[in-house]
Amino acid sequence: MSQKSPMPQSSPSGINLRGAVDLSALKNRATAAASGAPSGGSPYAVDVNEQSFQEFVQLSQQVPVVVAMGSGRSQQSATVTALLEKVINEYGGQLALGRVDIDSSPQIAQAFGITAVPTVVALIKGQPVPMFEGELPEEQVKEFFTELLKVAASNGVTGNLGGAQAPAAAPEPQLPPLHQAARDAIDAGDLAAAQTSYEKALAEKPNDTDAKIGLAQVKLMRRTAEINVVQVEEFRTRAAGDPDDLDAALTVADLDVSGGHVEDALARLVKYIALHFGPERESARVRLLELYDVVGVSDPRVSASRQALARALF
Repeated sequence: MSQKSPMPQSSPSGINLRGAVDLSALKNRATAAASGAPSGGSPYAVDVNEQSFQEFVQLSQQVPVVVAMGSGRSQQSATVTALLEKVINEYGGQLALGRVDIDSSPQIAQAFGITAVPTVVALIKGQPVPMFEGELPEEQVKEFFTELLKVAASNGVTGNLGGAQAPAAAPEPQLPPLHQAARDAIDAGDLAAAQTSYEKALAEKPNDTDAKIGLAQVKLMRRTAEINVVQVEEFRTRAAGDPDDLDAALTVADLDVSGGHVEDALARLVKYIALHFGPERESARVRLLELYDVVGVSDPRVSASRQALARALF
């Protein structure tokens, strides 16, 4: 994940699941835990379903929220959720956890395009941040959460649900004018203006890494914002049925990165590049490089994909 990740105030893949979840109860449990009152599981975790999901997403304006999608039929799901609750407790209210049973809430799973459980996705200001699938060691989960908090801080999301006192965050450095303009545009929901600002920043300073990352992320936001839940399945069906369908391959890769399936997304485009030549190969290569920027060039998944790309090209 990039530490300079701008996030819009929108839901993934056109999610529009309305309802209410008692977020005040979440805060009350956190406060009770801090005062020594007993609490089962994590005071920073709630069960979320299709009726309550939209309200839970709104909490991501205050703190990063982690969505754990699992199944009651999967022991691995229970193991991962228990680990997430344990680790999130250590962050003293800087993160919230939403537990989703995809058997009873299939629309949430469909909206994120998940293909296996357990899958973990984070949200900052309603925008998905890639996380992971399956089980990971506790230390690696902590690394993901630490990076998630850095991304959140860079986007002004530094709230706390109460409970244990969190370490004071360092003051956020002042952004260059065009970067600030891009962030303001994102907050206003004007992704086109944000893209223009980042493009101007790169025109002025071609080696501006933060502008390059921001541009790649905003472009991904714009592409995925135009896709509704029904279209998600249509694109996945097309990609599965026709390996030559470039548009489907690019779109499904976008959706997979947004939904946290980073390895699947990168592998899909590397495979396409290996099997095609000419303009189609170049289009896939350019998109792949943009997704590297979105995920973070230091991410081990990107490093592995770069090696696979080299083999595909040469």
